[in-house]
Amino acid sequence: MQVTIDKNSGYCFGVEFAIKMAEDEMEQSEKLYCLGDIVHNDMEVKRLREKGLVVIDRDELQDLSDCKVLIRAHGEPPETYKTAIKNNIELIDASCPVVLKLQHRVKTAFDRMERENGQIVIYGKKGHAEVIGLTGQTLEKAIVVMEESDLDKIDYTRPVTLFSQTTKSTKGFYELSGKIEDRIKKANSNFEEVPFNANDSICRQVSNREPQLQKFSHDNDVILFVSGKKSSNGKALYQVCLNENERSYFIENETEMNPEWFRPEDKVGVCGATSTPMWLMEQVKSHLESMEESALPI
Repeated sequence: MQVTIDKNSGYCFGVEFAIKMAEDEMEQSEKLYCLGDIVHNDMEVKRLREKGLVVIDRDELQDLSDCKVLIRAHGEPPETYKTAIKNNIELIDASCPVVLKLQHRVKTAFDRMERENGQIVIYGKKGHAEVIGLTGQTLEKAIVVMEESDLDKIDYTRPVTLFSQTTKSTKGFYELSGKIEDRIKKANSNFEEVPFNANDSICRQVSNREPQLQKFSHDNDVILFVSGKKSSNGKALYQVCLNENERSYFIENETEMNPEWFRPEDKVGVCGATSTPMWLMEQVKSHLESMEESALPI
């Protein structure tokens, strides 16, 4: 059996930067709080917790003072920064530069839409950390959509400016954008008088992985996709693998592998989400190779 790890998988720049900041800070501080899971991968969260990273939620943040709190790559709404100032909290800001730029674009567009009686629409998962940061730029007035049924929330007689959560599917964004445009045309006799501005704000480090994963899935007999179950990016990228290769399996770690998935002559590809650490994919590869050496029925 031949086992290969996808060289394009693993942390995106933003997640890698946030984890490095956390590790560097924990070398100097007795305690570091993190607002939410630093990455949507329970194995990595556990590793960092054992090093001293304490995960808190927004309610717990209100009760903290005179301490250090890490802002993860997903970014935060303005309210978090106000709380930090009020409670004398030092923020270790590891917000991804791509997310920060998007927050600025959303805020600028929102100010314009307020003047023009328009709407900000965000293609993303309601309640996702990044989306919370984006809607915070709009005084919580942004309309969050993901399914076609969500499109009923939009007033198609008023201007619409559309953005996307950075980790969503490119294909999904353009399909949604087309549906919004169609509804604007149906709702207005002269649709050109109702401005519609669609902004593809998907991170290219994420979107470029789709064609790369398609090829990787095609080139291997079996795909082990390693990801945390809470990762929306992981769910989307796994679907890319499954569409290309029906022998694709979603696992959180090496203990979830089933020997019946494999044959001795198989080429096995190990890959993962932007929130999957390389050490975890290497662990999966090593475990599979040890299963083969142990003469398990694979």
